[in-house]
Amino acid sequence: MEFSTEIIAFLLAIAFVAGTIDAMAGGGGLLTIPALMAAGVPPVAAIATNKLQSAFGTASACIAYWRGGHLDLRRFAMPAAGAFLGSAAGAFTVQHIDPGFLTAFVPILLILMAMYFLLAPPMGEADRHARLGTAGITAVSVVLGFYDGFFGPGAGSFLTTMLVALAGLGLVRAIANAKFLNFATNVAGLLAMIAGGKVLWMLGLGMAAANIAGNQIGARLAMRYGGKGVRPLLVLMSVALTVKLLSDPANPIWNWLPH
Repeated sequence: MEFSTEIIAFLLAIAFVAGTIDAMAGGGGLLTIPALMAAGVPPVAAIATNKLQSAFGTASACIAYWRGGHLDLRRFAMPAAGAFLGSAAGAFTVQHIDPGFLTAFVPILLILMAMYFLLAPPMGEADRHARLGTAGITAVSVVLGFYDGFFGPGAGSFLTTMLVALAGLGLVRAIANAKFLNFATNVAGLLAMIAGGKVLWMLGLGMAAANIAGNQIGARLAMRYGGKGVRPLLVLMSVALTVKLLSDPANPIWNWLPH
């Protein structure tokens, strides 16, 4: 596919902003996947290209959090393995789904994501007692990994919420270790998409560079200030992108509604 200079600049800017937000609270895919689709990239190729740029970005954030002493690689090695397997299964499945379904599904999911970020309770900074052990956290990670491989937007936020609510982590440590799990899901999903020949390499690598820069800034902001203030932006961007996608009269969702 060929893109104009303006479209490429737009996608690089979105990747940078998404990386910053993703490192702080997750949800960067809420921006990048709809932006890719709005630029004319087919749904599965958009998911695949997003996996490429996001894998680099989450790896960058993981390094920043590891240097800051917030990652617990030993405790979350098994959940990461479960997330990897779940994501591989999800990425394989999505390549055999009707693209029209995904085109219509994205705006619906964006609305649900906006509601989640708007209504979810605030998260604390201090560690608490874990409600699930390693086996339970691994099982939940498999399910969230499948979602991330199948589609992805908001998976980082779901992982963060899971680590706060079920693993008892404080917000910054939850964000950091969610990045570790998210890196595993991104790598698994990317490998499956590469095998399926769905990745737009040049565009994805350009977005990856912008996403790395954003993740480095976001990780430092999160370690200094926590994930505060990001939710309203995610809600605003989710609604804006939903309007953009639904404004296309060719979106299959309009064919599902009664005339």
